[in-house]
Amino acid sequence: MSENSLPIIMTMIGDPAGVGPEVCIKALATGAPYETSRPVLIGSLDAVQRAIAYTGLPLKARAIRRLDEARFERNVLDVLDDGELAAGEWTIGEASGACGRAVRRWMDEATRLAEEGKIAGWIMAPVDRTSMKIGTGLDDFDEIQPPNTYLFRVSGNLRIVPISEHIPISEVPSTVKKDLVLRVIDLVHTTLLDWGYENPHIGVAGLNPHSRGPEEVAEIKPAIAAAIAAGKKITGPVPPDSIFRQCVEGKYDAVVSMYHDQGQIALKTSSFEGACSMYLGLPYLHLTVPHGTAFDIAGKNQAQHLSMLSSMNTAGLLATGRFKRGA
Repeated sequence: MSENSLPIIMTMIGDPAGVGPEVCIKALATGAPYETSRPVLIGSLDAVQRAIAYTGLPLKARAIRRLDEARFERNVLDVLDDGELAAGEWTIGEASGACGRAVRRWMDEATRLAEEGKIAGWIMAPVDRTSMKIGTGLDDFDEIQPPNTYLFRVSGNLRIVPISEHIPISEVPSTVKKDLVLRVIDLVHTTLLDWGYENPHIGVAGLNPHSRGPEEVAEIKPAIAAAIAAGKKITGPVPPDSIFRQCVEGKYDAVVSMYHDQGQIALKTSSFEGACSMYLGLPYLHLTVPHGTAFDIAGKNQAQHLSMLSSMNTAGLLATGRFKRGA
C-alpha cells in the first residue's frame, strides 16, 4: 500500500492545557503511525507549537483550514485549526471554558469528517471535565460517549468490554440483564470477525465472587447459553479473579466484564502504559486513551506517550485490515 493510499487518521489534541498536545507529538515523532496511516491533528496550532518547544522535538507544525490542505509530512505536522481559540484565552495546566468550548468544536468536526467518510476514524486525546463543564455545561462526562456504543479496552492480549461504564457500584447488579449481556457478546463477536478473527473465543466474567450469585443464574448464564446456541465460542461465567489473567495468557480473544472497574483495574494493573480504548458500534474508528489531562505535569515534558502511540498504531492497523492479537 502506497503512502498516498493509506487511510487518514485524525487525532484531536485534547484539552490544550493538558498533556494531550505533548503525547500527540511524541507519538508522531516516533514515525510509527506513518507506517499504517496518514496522520493529521485537529486542535490549536498554538498548543502544538508550545508542546514542540518544551519537548525539544525536531518537529514543525502548520495550520490548515481544510482537510484537503494536509500534506502528511513526517516532520511538519498538519493541524486542522478553526482559529477560534486565541493564545491568550488559556494557560497550560489550568481548566478554562475556552478550552472546553474548543474541544467540543474539534470533536464535532472530527465526527463529521468520519461520518462523511473523509477520514477512516479519529482519536480523542484527554479532555478535562472542569473545562467541559465551564465551557459547554456538560454535567455527565459519559455524554461524550457516542450513543449505543461500548468501550473496548486493549492492552496487548488483554481486551475488555464492560456492559456499563460510570455508574455507582450499588447500581451495578440492576444493570446485569440477559439482553444487555447478550448484546455486548454479539457486538464483540461481530467486531472481532470484522477484524479478521476466525471463530473468536470470548470469555464472560461473572459478577459475584467465584461467579456464584443470583445474577449469574438468572441473567449471565442464559445470555451465554443463547450465544452458544447461535454458534459462538463463549466461556463463562468465569470467576472475576481469574478471567483477566487467563485472557492475558491468550485463552480468550476478549472478555465481557460486568462493570467498569471490574475490567479497568485489571487492565491498568497489567499494563497501563501502551493501553488504548475504542468505541464499538460505530461505522468508523473512534479511539481514545485511558488517562486524563494530568494538569500537574502539563508543559513539563513528563507525560508518557505510549498509550497515544498505541491508539494511533491500532487505528492504522484496523483501518488497513492488519490488526491482530497483540498488535
